[in-house]
Amino acid sequence: MPRTRAHLPVFRLAWLLVAAVLFTCAGPALADPADPPAGPQGGSSSQSLLGNDVSWPQCGTELPKDQAFAIVGVNNGLANNTNPCLQEQLEWAESSSGAVASQPKAQLYINTANPGRAGSWWPVSDEYPTGSKVHNPYGSCKAGDYGTACAYMYGYAKAFDAAYVRGVTDPADYVWWLDVETENTWSGSKDANRTVLEGMTDFFHSIDAAGVGIYSTGQQWHRIVGNVSPSSNLYPLPSWLAGSRNADSAATACAKSPLTGGGKVVLTQFIHAGLDYNHACT
Repeated sequence: MPRTRAHLPVFRLAWLLVAAVLFTCAGPALADPADPPAGPQGGSSSQSLLGNDVSWPQCGTELPKDQAFAIVGVNNGLANNTNPCLQEQLEWAESSSGAVASQPKAQLYINTANPGRAGSWWPVSDEYPTGSKVHNPYGSCKAGDYGTACAYMYGYAKAFDAAYVRGVTDPADYVWWLDVETENTWSGSKDANRTVLEGMTDFFHSIDAAGVGIYSTGQQWHRIVGNVSPSSNLYPLPSWLAGSRNADSAATACAKSPLTGGGKVVLTQFIHAGLDYNHACT
């Protein structure tokens, strides 16, 4: 999306992670790309306890075959479109071994943003879809409002689309992760950004989804959202932390602070041989 002065600088979470891996390569060499990453949750001599996450960048590529669990992105980079190989990747996710009891075999993540005036769509009321009025804890969303009331509705609407428009069958059966990164367009108001995520969370709670969590790095989260008060529905959500350099650092990252004061770190992520791997903090 185009950048404006009201929005934060744009860069990809994935590029941050790639840079971290390149830095690691200056030290001890990584394992051969054909081998699974070594570490407390991996290794070729035993069943993998690592998960993988994939989305549109992995369309047409060979996916892992021994993942314990898998997390699939439903969008094609932006909250208002669809991963073109979502169905294929969901079938792959269901083939996960389930070797980590605390993590469902197949999970989903959704891209998030607060595009405001820069977006191709922005709500003008508290109805979504048409004819269905949503309870809005921030007042009434009206045309021309780019504050918290319409930000909440934008989040609610994009979560609805993720569940019912992208092609997900039985969306309530899944754990949904909210992918918060500075590549996507965000308001200069952290309060408005937070309410987008609250709208998404309320929607997934409304359909009794299996779970909702937050996926980000601490740096990006605090830049976009900042501190979250105990009164927010985001406060108790679990954290999935990106940014680790390898399997060992992913394991130790479980001891890092969660993204919100009431949550806890349940997953950490690192990159190996061009693939995202996830360590379950159990």
